[in-house]
Amino acid sequence: MTETQRVQISESLPSLLARLWRFGLVLSGDPSTAEDLVQETCLSALENSHQLKPGARLDRWTFAILNSIWRNGLRARRIREEHGFVSPAAAPSNDNGGMDEMAAAQQDLQEVQSLPEAQRAVILLVYVERLTYSEAAQVLGIALETVRSRLAAARATLGRLGEQGMDEAEAG
Repeated sequence: MTETQRVQISESLPSLLARLWRFGLVLSGDPSTAEDLVQETCLSALENSHQLKPGARLDRWTFAILNSIWRNGLRARRIREEHGFVSPAAAPSNDNGGMDEMAAAQQDLQEVQSLPEAQRAVILLVYVERLTYSEAAQVLGIALETVRSRLAAARATLGRLGEQGMDEAEAG
């Protein structure tokens, strides 16, 4: 990749920051960790700009980089925790807003956050980022059928959670 192409990537990255942060937040559940993931992703994208193939979409490539950084970090954390070097971080707390719409949106977010990480990632890429199933599979480095099965499982879980919430609201 030429220096001109690297400059083009550098100029294009700011337009992806919010999307990358959102993906990092879905994976990690923590805004600070999401920011760190975005920083590492941008640095890696610039350092490895020569690996971006001509005609490839920068957003898919950077999502894949972020996913890889997250997975590598998880492996490293597991190893440290198993050897007693780091205590597991406490789960982030969620603050429900006072307004009905904010409360409903917060409830939806909590339900999505309660999904396993693999399902959360697929939900974000397909429904929020509007990637095709095939594109999501490429970003995550998994088979197309795995994307489909994770989406089906996530939909089923979210449907059950939604029904439980409605039952509780009617009872309360």
